[in-house]
Amino acid sequence: QVQLVESGGGLVQAGGSLRLACAASGRTFSYYAMGWFRQAPGKEREFVARISNSGGTTNYTDSVKGRFTISRDNAKNTVYLQMNSLKPEDTAVYYCAAAWWSTPFNYRYWGQGTQVTVSS
Repeated sequence: QVQLVESGGGLVQAGGSLRLACAASGRTFSYYAMGWFRQAPGKEREFVARISNSGGTTNYTDSVKGRFTISRDNAKNTVYLQMNSLKPEDTAVYYCAAAWWSTPFNYRYWGQGTQVTVSS
């Protein structure tokens, strides 16, 4: 069982930056691939970024490439999402999720989310 708690959301002006963090419980964090997803009002949840359990592989959705960076610190059981050059369309609730390393796209555990609001 893994519990995930996101933090770092807030209100920022367009062009600004935020860094989200997702803290995981348990001793097996390094065995989990981690992902960030987001859901805007009235829209379906969408994939934002993912990182392999070792941190050696990352993937991003096209709309955030070059602006967002996912990273992890396995010693701190934490995954981060650095968001730069934020746009109003990035406004959403952001969720982190964990997937066992052997099934890296099967996200079994989810956090409760943190709100990001970007004003124009």
